Amino acid sequence: MPPKQRQIRMQQQGGLAAMQQLETRSDEELAREQKFKAAAQAILGARAAERYDAKAAREYFRAAIAAARPQERLQLRRMAEASLALAERRPDDLKAAVERLGQAPPSSRQLLLLRFMGLVAPAPGAPMFLRVRGILLIILLVIALLALGVGIVELVSLPFGGVSLGGAVLLGLLVVVAVLGVLTLVGRRRQAKALRERAAGGGARPG
Repeated sequence: MPPKQRQIRMQQQGGLAAMQQLETRSDEELAREQKFKAAAQAILGARAAERYDAKAAREYFRAAIAAARPQERLQLRRMAEASLALAERRPDDLKAAVERLGQAPPSSRQLLLLRFMGLVAPAPGAPMFLRVRGILLIILLVIALLALGVGIVELVSLPFGGVSLGGAVLLGLLVVVAVLGVLTLVGRRRQAKALRERAAGGGARPG
C-alpha cells in the first residue's frame, strides 16, 4: 500500500476507534472534546436526535462535518440525514438514510411507531392544522386508554364485589400511566441503543 493511502487508512481507523470510545462520555465531556471533535459532535447530534431535538442535532452535525477530514464528511452527512429523519419523525426518509449508511433498516414496527409519533407530535415548525390534529388525536387516545384501564379494573375487581365508577376511573388511570411509563422507558432504551449502534457502524464505512 502506498504511504499516503496507508496514512489515510490509519487516520480513519483512529477516528472509528475514537467514536466507539467516546460513546460512554457525558454530553459535557463530549462538548469539551477537541482531539476527536468530529466524532464527539456526531455523537452529540445522534443523542439530540434521540430526544427529537432536530435543531440541536442539525447544529451538532454541522460542527462535526466542519471538523472532520475530507474523506469522513460524506459518511457524516449520511449519519446526519438518518439522525434528522428520526428527529423530525420522517420514517420513510429514515429507512432510506439508514440503508445508505449500509446498515439494516429499522423494523416495520419501529417505523410505524415513528409515523404515529409524527401524527400526534409533529416536528417544530409544522403547520398549525397538523398540531391541532395531533392534540385531537392525543385526546382521543387518552380517552380510549382510560376506558381500557377502567375495563381492566372492573374485570379484575368482579371477584371481590366490584368497585365504584370513581374508584375504577382512578385505578384505571394509574394502570394506564404505569403501563405507558414502562413502555416508554423500554422503547427509548431500545431506540437509543439502535441509534448508537448505527452511528458506530456508520463510522466503519468512511466515504
